[in-house]
Amino acid sequence: MNDLVFHLPDDTTVAVTVIRLLNAGYAGSDQDEVAAHVAELAELGVPAPKTTPALYPVAPYLAAQVGNVPVQHERTSGEAEWALVVAGATPQDLLLTVASDHTDRELEVHGVAWSKNAGLDVLGRGAWRLVDIEDHLDDVWLRAWVTRDGGQEQLIQEATLAALLPPKYWLDELGDLLVPGTVLLSGTVAMLPGVDQFADCWRVELADSVTGKVLELSYRVERMLDPIG
Repeated sequence: MNDLVFHLPDDTTVAVTVIRLLNAGYAGSDQDEVAAHVAELAELGVPAPKTTPALYPVAPYLAAQVGNVPVQHERTSGEAEWALVVAGATPQDLLLTVASDHTDRELEVHGVAWSKNAGLDVLGRGAWRLVDIEDHLDDVWLRAWVTRDGGQEQLIQEATLAALLPPKYWLDELGDLLVPGTVLLSGTVAMLPGVDQFADCWRVELADSVTGKVLELSYRVERMLDPIG
């Protein structure tokens, strides 16, 4: 289990002990596009899911609010996502925050679920109550930028939340699985062509174009020491 603390716009904080961590995958709102993407990944050796959207249980201790992500090699990358945090038993206790599912791309070709459990799910420290924004989720932008070798920051992902299945879909589908202490990551949007995803730094934001409010996270990717033996 892992303890997270979220800061809300009304200057209150909510502490959550994570007991269940779920990563959605292939969760685009246009499932025909998702099917085409699955076919593209299959050509790269990534095994196709048995069904879409998919859902991958992840070890709860991998949910983290950190500025550094340790990795075992250079072929890992983030994924811009939203995260639904079930902080209690009422609709007021459903929080939305920004997230990055940092994934091991070498391991991904052997099993997507394995790759999700080989890296941290980084979550923002700020959050919104879902009830306050669910009427205009399609007006919220999800963006990510990367930096490599001390160079200029580059935009790598950009879409509105209309591109992803909404929180309500998962609330209806999963029902009683979403007990207090559950964190669900949304799945991600397409990366822009020509940008190197194997970067040193990631920055991800949720930007509400109606209210002007922004949730943001950023972290450095740090290569661990090589194993001995």
